[in-house]
Amino acid sequence: MKPGIHPDYHPVVFKDLSTGTAFLTRSTATSSTTIEWSDGNTYPLITVDVTADSHPFWTGQQRVMDAAGQVEKFRRRYGTRR
Repeated sequence: MKPGIHPDYHPVVFKDLSTGTAFLTRSTATSSTTIEWSDGNTYPLITVDVTADSHPFWTGQQRVMDAAGQVEKFRRRYGTRR
């Protein structure tokens, strides 16, 4: 790699605000807040609203919209125009 043109790639902790789950990974993201991890080291903390731990698609809480029922509801309400 060419020196001096790449961003700093370092360990950071991402924390899901809705579940409280945190995981250590590497990223170029930076933060002024820090957290002490279980290994005794201090890492930058990045808080996020949604992760795979809380997203409805991955947790199985996803709702399926009934498109055919919506069309029938529209036709009942407004009728069919020709």
